[in-house]
Amino acid sequence: MRTLFLFNTDQLLSDLSATGLNWFYVFGLIAILVLLVISAVISASEVAFFSLKAEQLEKCRNTGAPADATIIDLLKKPRLLLATILICHDFVNVAVVTISTFLMWEMAGTRKPAETMVGIVTFIVTFALTFFSEIVPKVYATQQNLSVARRVGASWKILQTVCRPLSWALMGMSKIVERRIEKKGYSSTVEELNQALDLTTENSGTTEEEKDILKGIVNFGTLTVRQVMKSRVDISAINIELNFLEVMDQVNKSGFSRIPVYNETIDTIEGILYTKDLLPHLDEKEDFKWQKLLRSGFFVPETKKLDSLLKDFQSKHVHMAIVVDEYGGTAGLITLEDLIEEIVGDIHDEFDEVNLGYNKIDDHTYVFDGKVSIHDMCKTLDVDFSFFDEVKGENESLGGMILELNNRMPKAGDQVSFDRFRFTVLNVDDKRITRVRVAIQQEAVKDE
Repeated sequence: MRTLFLFNTDQLLSDLSATGLNWFYVFGLIAILVLLVISAVISASEVAFFSLKAEQLEKCRNTGAPADATIIDLLKKPRLLLATILICHDFVNVAVVTISTFLMWEMAGTRKPAETMVGIVTFIVTFALTFFSEIVPKVYATQQNLSVARRVGASWKILQTVCRPLSWALMGMSKIVERRIEKKGYSSTVEELNQALDLTTENSGTTEEEKDILKGIVNFGTLTVRQVMKSRVDISAINIELNFLEVMDQVNKSGFSRIPVYNETIDTIEGILYTKDLLPHLDEKEDFKWQKLLRSGFFVPETKKLDSLLKDFQSKHVHMAIVVDEYGGTAGLITLEDLIEEIVGDIHDEFDEVNLGYNKIDDHTYVFDGKVSIHDMCKTLDVDFSFFDEVKGENESLGGMILELNNRMPKAGDQVSFDRFRFTVLNVDDKRITRVRVAIQQEAVKDE
């Protein structure tokens, strides 16, 4: 009788142990499913918040609903919100992997399961996390971003407070890394954008003019004033000592609406004369003090970027700037029209004398003015603006680059080469190169 009782007790303990183990599997699988759902909600939240458009955010500001107000409040600190989302997302995913690993150990009965079982579990977990907690929720949230953001906004408000210490720590470390790691150069980014632009417009209905405008927009922020300005030798300016009749004669000959006025030399610009300011005084005599009509000039350095200059033109309500070199002398002049032309191409009105600065002989031969900028030559030849950087030195004109390559003042007929380009000097005067023929070869050429 005692033997039978002992037998039944041992069997009962065995059954309870097996039942407990089964419940461990059940609870483990339920925990994994719940965590997958939470991970999906987190992924959907990330896409929902950061895909809201300007008009949707404006709508949230105007409705006055608590959920919409929460969305606006969260997005006031987007880096903090993103850090909170990533912390929660990583925590949940790590929990899924950890529980799956324990279940695998219990099923295998060892902490060193076979490689096959490890591979199968890894595949299942990776697939579940990728498909159910990444792809599906993000696709849904992209289409229903505002609705999802409204439903989860309150929860993230709480989680943002809970995770704030860790979020601030991670944000602080990320800022340190950002400062210490050298950022990728802007020029290479622009090159990638140009390549992407070529690929996306290759087979579409985009015209060449539209492509040029898009490329102009991409390259606009990389260009400096020095690359685009009109050089000092081409500036039409007025001496402040001239009398009124002489000024009127020079204004009529120049045809410009704004003319710099200098004292003694062009390095001393006293102001800008607007021709419209002369209209009420057309009947004045020779001794009229026209100097009182001068407006203050706007001066910028050669190294200023075009996008920054455009903002200055907009904020200061001016259309012209005097470009100064490092010594304070006048290096050139740049206008709002020059900036716009970098995007849309050359602009000419009915009074302009069209001078492109070059003649196209054939597809491989051009004749340029020596004073043409290297930037404009690159646009004409359809080569990258930085192509001649290693040989141009401090020069921004074609003539200056040839002097750099030749190391002396060339004579008519002299030739120099760089890569696939052969430059032949056609005309020179005592001070500068006036005309250059540029021949494009199929392969890199060498000077004989």
